[in-house]
Amino acid sequence: MTRLLAFWLALCGFCLTLGATPALAESVQDCAPQVLSIEAARAGTEDMQRPVDGWVPVTLPDIWLQRWPGYEGTVWYRIMWKRSCELETSTAENPPLGLSLGGISMAGEVYLNDDLLWRDASLVEPLSQSWNMPRRWVLPESALRDGVNTIWVRVVGMAAYTPGLGPMYLGTAAEAEAVHTANLWRQRNVHYIALGLSAAMGCIYLVVWCLRRSEQAFGWYALMSLCWVVYMATILATDAWPFNSIQAHSRLNNISFLLYVTAFCLFTWRFGAQHLPRTEKALWVVTGLGLIVSLVAPRSAMELVWAVFVLIFLANCLQFQWHAWRTRDPQHLLLALCWLIFLVVGTHDVVVLLNGWGSHEMWGAVSSPITVLFMALLLGGRLASSMHRIEHFNQELQEHASQARAELADVLAREHDQALFHARLRERMAIVHDLHDGLGGSLVRSMALVEQTQQPLSNERMLSLLKVLRDDLRQVIDYESSASTVVPDTPTQWIAPLRHRFTRLFDELGIDISWQVTGQWQARPSAIHCLGLARVIEEALSNVIKHSRARQVHVTCSQPTADTLRITVEDDGLGFDLEAVREAGLGVGMRSISARVERMGGNLDVSSGPNGTRVCVVIQLA
Repeated sequence: MTRLLAFWLALCGFCLTLGATPALAESVQDCAPQVLSIEAARAGTEDMQRPVDGWVPVTLPDIWLQRWPGYEGTVWYRIMWKRSCELETSTAENPPLGLSLGGISMAGEVYLNDDLLWRDASLVEPLSQSWNMPRRWVLPESALRDGVNTIWVRVVGMAAYTPGLGPMYLGTAAEAEAVHTANLWRQRNVHYIALGLSAAMGCIYLVVWCLRRSEQAFGWYALMSLCWVVYMATILATDAWPFNSIQAHSRLNNISFLLYVTAFCLFTWRFGAQHLPRTEKALWVVTGLGLIVSLVAPRSAMELVWAVFVLIFLANCLQFQWHAWRTRDPQHLLLALCWLIFLVVGTHDVVVLLNGWGSHEMWGAVSSPITVLFMALLLGGRLASSMHRIEHFNQELQEHASQARAELADVLAREHDQALFHARLRERMAIVHDLHDGLGGSLVRSMALVEQTQQPLSNERMLSLLKVLRDDLRQVIDYESSASTVVPDTPTQWIAPLRHRFTRLFDELGIDISWQVTGQWQARPSAIHCLGLARVIEEALSNVIKHSRARQVHVTCSQPTADTLRITVEDDGLGFDLEAVREAGLGVGMRSISARVERMGGNLDVSSGPNGTRVCVVIQLA
């Protein structure tokens, strides 16, 4: 921290040296110009015509609102001067003269006697903006007169934008150039340096925030820097582009300043880890109102909003001094030092602005690049500290990960052995269920057919029964490869084998069975679904044969929605006590149906009573 502070102080001294106004050497020329009078007068109906009367003495810099409140339009300034000696023929003994102006608010033109020296690009709305643009000219000898000469400055200004004429220097061309160079550095170049630094810092920390969203302070600092860039760009602009009026350009200036102050406060609170929910909410409300005023209200209201946000800015700088002193965090103390500079410089510059034309006396021009570099070092240190913590965390994480991998390897080895055992057990249970639902059902149907047949079965009939048993056994064996089986194109085709087999069997047993099947798939089920549901239907119908003594059976296959398939088997048999069966444990058939439906991720609903039994299975195809 000591090294950083020493570097900052050295940099501050260096920039102050660069920004200081160079001392002008006392002129040794005998013919130095002598200003006789400086006067101003409002233009008449013809702005281009120089006034004949109404001239009042003024001092430069001058703001004419102090003299003519509310006046806007054109004011002529007349600077009368003469050389203090007679001209000599040798130009070496009579160096050329020069004129330097610190600024014109808002636009204007300059004459030497009756010769035009310079004119702004636009003297009508949208006006050029020369208030912060210093200029200088070498006075041509051909335009000078013997005795008294006059410099005429025509200024076109608006009452809402501090109209007037900035500081002026009249002397030798070399001295005027030195004054102009100092003004240009203080009023333009320093701001351009700060603007470039702020833009670079804003872009860099915007990228950092995009990569590390948890570091909200970097995001708010990036927004603060970019808003400051827009604000300074409007101040340094010499015209209203891309707007068609000074008013619109001023609104952008005010909006960018409001957003800058808001981002400044939020950055301060995030950097200092301050949790101020009510204050933040109030700040957003004030910012919203300020933006509305800046968009639609007149200039006077915009100036009031600007003043309010200046107070918010200064109050935030002052509040953070107390917070940094309370936390004693080194980073907080460094930021508080930077904000203390902002507080002092901001207070001084506001006082200068309130006292009149003072852009050449503001401290912000010199302090701005210093504070930007200071903030770069501070945030860079915070980022480096965060990266160091991340690297340390990654190292600890790798050590813990290596230890966890070793422990996990032991656990996985044990779980692998258990998984093998459970896999074998599941395979056995699956075979049991398939044998029960498939081959077992076929055996039950065959036994029921033999028992209820009045005459001995023929060899062909017995062979048919045995072939059915063989097919069911093959289906059980081929179950694991059933996922690749082609799903029938329609529900009718899928259920046709079951329908043919059980309709024939129920006809022989004297049971009336009906089938209601939807015509088309809304969403095609998988082969596993088709096989599983076929097993459920077989087991449900086998239970009808074994237990129900039903005379009528109804099977329904429907799709209430596109991703839902419902199978219902209903009979008018004797039924059973569902609660008693659940308390005693479901039978093998019901357990098999329940387990199979659960594996398919479906729902099983069984209801039974004196009027029959209803088994309903619903699965989600998605």
